[in-house]
Amino acid sequence: MSRIAFIYPGQGAQVCGMGQDFYEQTEEGKQVFDLATDLLGFSVPELCFTENDRLDITEYTQAAMVTTSIAMTRVLESRGVKPDVTAGLSLGEYCALYAAGVISEAAAISTVRQRGILMQEEVPAGQGAMAAVLAMDAAAIEEVIKDMDGVQIANYNCPGQIVISGKKEAVEEACGKLKEAGAKRTVMLNVSGPFHSRMLTGAGEKLGRVLESVEVHTPVIPYVANVTAAYVTDAAEVKPLLMKQVSSSVRWQQSVETMLADGVDTFIEIGPGKTLAGFMRKIDRTVKVLNIEKLEDVDKVVAQL
Repeated sequence: MSRIAFIYPGQGAQVCGMGQDFYEQTEEGKQVFDLATDLLGFSVPELCFTENDRLDITEYTQAAMVTTSIAMTRVLESRGVKPDVTAGLSLGEYCALYAAGVISEAAAISTVRQRGILMQEEVPAGQGAMAAVLAMDAAAIEEVIKDMDGVQIANYNCPGQIVISGKKEAVEEACGKLKEAGAKRTVMLNVSGPFHSRMLTGAGEKLGRVLESVEVHTPVIPYVANVTAAYVTDAAEVKPLLMKQVSSSVRWQQSVETMLADGVDTFIEIGPGKTLAGFMRKIDRTVKVLNIEKLEDVDKVVAQL
């Protein structure tokens, strides 16, 4: 019997048209998008399905991504597919929390809208930056930047792909040092802030105040937290971890390894793009990775399970 993980991508995977077929052709999908519109006070279908500049702005992106992934999850679960564990990359952790029965879909959508605004506003534009470091071991990267002020590892995505984050000048300096130390390439990322760095500690503290009114439940299904790469089974752990997550490293590779060690052999990426599937090929090529991106993918996934 397969052990199934639902996994959810984060910011950067968004694309115009995401979730449109779920909205137009399924009742479950329509309900989620309509709920998001009611909660947020603007048309989420318009945000997701029409060409516009807002979809790539953090305060809108996060709500759009979570709405889309939850709509897809609702449809997949209506076909009888349930996860044994869940996890999500950064923003995707909120979808994992929903799928694990920890928070409601309304709470997930409303909270990430506030999270996006707080992250957007915490650091003035141009002061922070992020960069991908390619083909260099994580331990070697840690060694190079350990004594540098203002830069840290933001994402442990997979072997050969690490993201650093922090003050713009520090990130640029680190890129130079990492190339000298053997990195194949460093790529400055087109992002609006130094996400998952200590520069966002204040945003995490403000998010804590938002989370005070959010009702959390003991996970019905275990989920793996970004901050610890460990299972969370106690509701009391949820809010502190979400506060820390904003300014802490996303331990995605380690999270996947936790699930693999627990016997998970089928990973279903739910949301636009195939980012996590790409990471998975570099973490463990032997496991089954399926994607839900279009409505037709649901039938394909059901047929393969």
